[in-house]
Amino acid sequence: MSGVYERLEGWAKKLKAEVYALYLAYRDPRVPLYARVFAAVVVGYAFSPIDLIPDPIPVLGYLDDLVLVPLGVALAIRMIPAPVLAECRAKARGAMAGGKPVNKVAAVVVVAVWLSLAALAVFLFAAWMRP
Repeated sequence: MSGVYERLEGWAKKLKAEVYALYLAYRDPRVPLYARVFAAVVVGYAFSPIDLIPDPIPVLGYLDDLVLVPLGVALAIRMIPAPVLAECRAKARGAMAGGKPVNKVAAVVVVAVWLSLAALAVFLFAAWMRP
C-alpha cells in the first residue's frame, strides 16, 4: 500500500511543478496570447482555495482535483512552444527544490475574483427575489 501512496505523492509533486511551470510560461511574451490566457485560467483555478465542486461532496468533490486540473494542465502544455516550456520547467524545478514558491499578489487576486463573483451572485439573487 505504501508503494501506491509514494507513486501518488510523486505524481502530485510533479503536477505542482507543472502548474508552477505554467505560471512561469503564461508570463513569458513568447507564448501566444490564447495559450497565456488558458494557462492563466488553469493556474488560477489550480491555486484557488475555492473549487468548482466543493470537496465535502462525496466522490464528486475531488473530481475537479483529479480530472479537471490535470486535463487543463495537459491542454495548456500542448499550447505552449516546447523551448519556452522546457525553460519554464527548469525554472520551476529550481524553485521547487528551494522550497515552495509563494506569490502573495496572485493569491490576493484569486481571492478578490472569487469574492467579487460571490458578491455578484448575492446581488443577482437578491434582485431576482424582489417582487
